[in-house]
Amino acid sequence: MKPENLPKISASAEFLQVVTAIKAHLLYLQEMGMKSLPSSVLNSVQRSVFSSHSDKYAQPSTLNTQHSPREQALQAVRETLGDCRRCKLHTHRTQIVFGTGNPMADLVFVGEGPGEEEDRQGEPFVGKAGQLLNRMIQAMGLRREAVYIANIVKCRPPNNRNPEPDEIASCEPFLMEQLGVIRPAVICALGNFAAQTLLRTKVKISQLRGKFHDYQGIKVMPTFHPAYLLRNPQDKKLAWEDLQKVMAELKKTKQVKSVVSANSVISVTDKTDTTD
Repeated sequence: MKPENLPKISASAEFLQVVTAIKAHLLYLQEMGMKSLPSSVLNSVQRSVFSSHSDKYAQPSTLNTQHSPREQALQAVRETLGDCRRCKLHTHRTQIVFGTGNPMADLVFVGEGPGEEEDRQGEPFVGKAGQLLNRMIQAMGLRREAVYIANIVKCRPPNNRNPEPDEIASCEPFLMEQLGVIRPAVICALGNFAAQTLLRTKVKISQLRGKFHDYQGIKVMPTFHPAYLLRNPQDKKLAWEDLQKVMAELKKTKQVKSVVSANSVISVTDKTDTTD
């Protein structure tokens, strides 16, 4: 559809949408225990609200349709997974929920498994817990599109029961492949099953959270699953403390990347210098 044929939104209606979105976001931050807004969050509010309107009118010709090597590698993992029947979960699923997000992400969220809505849509964290996760990501000054989201198992357990050991064992190699392709700076493990599977431990999330652990050289921050937080809102402040530590680590990673990039430029400049 051409831009001139798109439905027009009045300035007052669009302003109301912006105000409503900002209000909802600020109420959530207050709910998480924040008393002041860091500049990164303020910038995120502005970007997420205003770009959400402009994105609707983007012409298809302006979108980047090229696939990066990591996207291709993830697609190869998905093709290997195929119409998976490696465990009994396939008998109840509607579709496989592989994962979604930015293949170049510095941050990956790993959950337990798809729920009813995820099974229907084929995308992780799109139900009520997913809506809370979206707000958590926004509170960090990020957008959902900037991170990667996956689960320990890729098919919905019947009646949302806990994944069983044989099901985790069948699915985990594909998650390992995904994480190996993306190589994020930080993994945020959401809930008991994600944290215990990645860290090879039976220690509960309440004891694991709040400090970084290691997964094949990648820092892991366990925290409460959004579904748990919906049932236990009093623990949202603890989850926010965990996310703040993730934010600090991502900031350090960004600074290191900037230094490495600057040194690379200097190195290239030195090699191309032809002066005597």
